[in-house]
Amino acid sequence: MTKVIIAGAAGRMGRRIGYMVNQNPELTVAAGFERAGSPEIGKDMGELGGYGTTGIRVVEGLAAAIDQGEVIIDFTFHEATMQIAREAAKHKRAMVIGTTGLTADNLAELKELAANFPCVQAPNMAVGVNVLFKVAKKMAAILGDAYDIEIVEAHHRMKKDAPSGTAIKLGEMVAEGVGRDLAKVGVFERNGIIGERTNAEIGIQTIRGGDIVGEHTVYFAGIGERLELTHRAHNRDNFARGAALAAAWVTKQKNGLYTMFDVLGLQDL
Repeated sequence: MTKVIIAGAAGRMGRRIGYMVNQNPELTVAAGFERAGSPEIGKDMGELGGYGTTGIRVVEGLAAAIDQGEVIIDFTFHEATMQIAREAAKHKRAMVIGTTGLTADNLAELKELAANFPCVQAPNMAVGVNVLFKVAKKMAAILGDAYDIEIVEAHHRMKKDAPSGTAIKLGEMVAEGVGRDLAKVGVFERNGIIGERTNAEIGIQTIRGGDIVGEHTVYFAGIGERLELTHRAHNRDNFARGAALAAAWVTKQKNGLYTMFDVLGLQDL
């Protein structure tokens, strides 16, 4: 079985990742680490994740864990993620990265680093969301310029980045579908007397509140009708389950940067 190291092992996502890794017959939880000073250091991974006592305890920092496994799953914060990726490249450990908020510079560096290790990076690991990406692009291509495209995303009040990585990816996919560049036509805020909507713009708007796990809706608004594509995450398990699938897959691949489309066989759809 493939031995998995979990970054941010005691966090909300880290605990669910541990649970889903434990459920996957191809994987085993080998180690987990937290930032220096975390009160969870020394606690049993299985007890934190709800899958029983394992004897594997959360350690402080990647250095204390990196020799214990073959693949690192990381859903932490973009600055920490890049530090982890640099160490993974040095030690030639595979990675699965679900962290959002990565900048263009981060992604460019990650692509260079991945020459030394296999890495799956995606803004969303859920199977349903990755199907949504593909369907949204195809729908945009079919409907074309006659329909205005707007995206609304909602997440819990503690999410640090906006718009979500998933919303941005959705924007990129629908923009590709209609032959536009999201960097040029994306509208991320509207306030005051803004004038009429342009035909080319793609709006991405953000809601933050409570404990919303994650909701994304793509609106295709035409004259006399509106089509909506919506994904609602009821809990974090779908993200964690997808990350476990990616971890089992990536260790069998050559060095390079991959996406969940590769993992799920959706690349050519």
